[in-house]
Amino acid sequence: MTGNRQTDDDDRAAFREAMQDSDIRPVHHDRADTGRMPRRSELRHRREAAASNGNTTTATSSRTSDGRVDPVRPSEALMFALSDLPHRTLSQLKRGAIAWQAGLDLHGYDLERARAELEAFLHEARANRARCVLIVHGKAWSGAARYPVIKSHVNAWLRELPEVLAFCSAQDRDGGTGAVYVLLRRTREDYATP
Repeated sequence: MTGNRQTDDDDRAAFREAMQDSDIRPVHHDRADTGRMPRRSELRHRREAAASNGNTTTATSSRTSDGRVDPVRPSEALMFALSDLPHRTLSQLKRGAIAWQAGLDLHGYDLERARAELEAFLHEARANRARCVLIVHGKAWSGAARYPVIKSHVNAWLRELPEVLAFCSAQDRDGGTGAVYVLLRRTREDYATP
C-alpha cells in the first residue's frame, strides 16, 4: 500500500513540474461559467460600438454583431430594460398596455436578411416617431441549429441598439413568445409641440 502512495506522490511531482513550464495556471475559485448575461458595462460597450458603427453610410454596414449568441428556448419569454427605465413603464410594456404603432414579421428570412430588415424597420419607426413596435421573430428551429436562431439573434441584437429602451415577449394575442414589444427611445423632436 505504501508503494501506491509513493507512485501517487511521484506522479503529482511530475505533473507539477510539467505544469510549471506551461501557460496553464491554477484556478483559485469554484464558480462555473453558467452562461450568464453580459454585465451592464459589457452591454454599454456593445451599445457604444453599435452606435458608432451606425454613423457609417455604406449599405453593407450593420450596427449589430453577427457573432455567436446565447440560444434561447422556443417557449422562453424575453425581457430587457435599461436600468433607468421606470418600473411602471416596463410593467405596462409587459402587459401590452402600450399600443404598438408598427410591426415587422421576420418569418422566412435568413439571418442576414432578418438583421437588415430589423435595423431598417427600427430606423424607419424612429423616423416616424413610433414609441412602441412589435417584432414577430417566431420560435421555430431553423437548419441544423437546435434552437430558434432568429429569436436568439433578435434577443441579442435588440440589446445592442442604442434606440431600444426595453423589449419583452408579447401577449398571446400579439404572438406570445414568438414576438416582442420594443420600446424605442424618443428623440428631442418627439417632445416638441407641433
